[in-house]
Amino acid sequence: MDTQTATGQRSHAVCIPSPYQSHIGAMLKLAKLLHTKGFYISFVNTEYNHRRLLKSRGNRALDGCRGFQFLTITDGLPPSDADSSQDLCAVRDAIRNNMSAPFSDLISNLNHTASSSDFPPVTRIFSDGFMSFVTNDAAQEFRIPIISLWTIPACAFMGFKQYRTLREKGLTPLKDTSYLTNGYLDTTIDWIPEMKDIKLWDLPTYLRSTDHDDIAYNFTMDATERANTASAMIIHTFDALESELLNALSSMYPRVYAIGPLSLLLDKLVKEESPLKSIDCSLWREDTECLRWLDSKEPNSVLYINFGSIAVLTREELIEFATGLANSKHPLLWIIRPDLVSGDSAILPREFIEETEGRCMLACWCPQEAVLNHFSVGGFLTHCGWNSIIESVSAGVPIICWPAFGDQRTNCTYACNKWEIGLELSGAVKREEVERLVRELMDGDKGKQMKKRITEWKSLAQEATNPNGSSSMNFDKLLNELLT
Repeated sequence: MDTQTATGQRSHAVCIPSPYQSHIGAMLKLAKLLHTKGFYISFVNTEYNHRRLLKSRGNRALDGCRGFQFLTITDGLPPSDADSSQDLCAVRDAIRNNMSAPFSDLISNLNHTASSSDFPPVTRIFSDGFMSFVTNDAAQEFRIPIISLWTIPACAFMGFKQYRTLREKGLTPLKDTSYLTNGYLDTTIDWIPEMKDIKLWDLPTYLRSTDHDDIAYNFTMDATERANTASAMIIHTFDALESELLNALSSMYPRVYAIGPLSLLLDKLVKEESPLKSIDCSLWREDTECLRWLDSKEPNSVLYINFGSIAVLTREELIEFATGLANSKHPLLWIIRPDLVSGDSAILPREFIEETEGRCMLACWCPQEAVLNHFSVGGFLTHCGWNSIIESVSAGVPIICWPAFGDQRTNCTYACNKWEIGLELSGAVKREEVERLVRELMDGDKGKQMKKRITEWKSLAQEATNPNGSSSMNFDKLLNELLT
């Protein structure tokens, strides 16, 4: 049955993620949830990512289903058939400068063809929080409300929100590169609501630039400042995990909804036989053989290693990780993208292959949620992307944190110090420290405490996504307000 607004208009949501793997995944989950509530869905990828999705999942992968279609817009960047993530700076520049007009044209075309298609005119735009540069002009032109989805936790959003104030107070940009190591980043920031004793070091890392025109700093600063242009904000978290920060944000913005973990909500709302189950968004071909390999391992014995879709290692870091992991003596499932090593191929040392024979599986990509929920996986070495952390919480798997950039630094601080579910690998990657942390996570007393703690958070995440849980009720409240 179609969902309708108070005026009787059928609801058609255009959903547009940031063009990165984890952002696409979170937005797709939200789109599926909306579809279960009767929304028509038009899901918009860049042409580049659309081609990658077809390449990884087959020509029928984006056929969609009744009332759910995939569309594309250009990002204005040079054409490429590379099977890798695009340059971050180039993508941010494209989001700012290239994609607004194509998106407006897409909305115009959808509305123009509504009378002759199965899809009604567009009634709502669900935009990734970092895509307001793309969506705001169309929203104003066609008078369509925007709901923003922030695929970062409340703590990271609050950190990005301080960027303007940090600049006005003269704390950023850094005076010179010596400020990275002279203790300056240990400066306590005492004005952020509900982030007591937070240091510059703990805030998203783009503030560590010495350049006033730094692209990443200015992009994220401007994007978070534009958050108030949305009719409502969805933050991919849940009330119990970040209640104080969510309350603080609710005092700053009119409609803030903590809705997550999205994967748990989806599991409870989408039936196994639903065609939505077959719609996925992996930009790399997933190796499902790893699940059969995991079947042969003992419960909680395997360490899963995945540094996400964007982070890169140096050749030296790869060798240090490999040696430390091999020396830990634990079974390993290691995801190694073809572009994982900067400027080089991700070829592991021969000694690693020999030492881990029979207890290590390597793959280019995998179905991460299925891996984390497998009985044999007992720990996760991660770059601390929010998607990975909230999936770890949902699965009850403790983590070793090696944050790379951006919000990952803040996510790591909260995972280790606030939620007590992680151990941090800090400083330069050293094989001895990698080995020590793996042994502590998988066998030590600290690891047992973290397992107990993350099991408690898992239970709270399940409660939040039950029919009367906070995330379920927030989702229903959002829909009710959208339709009135």
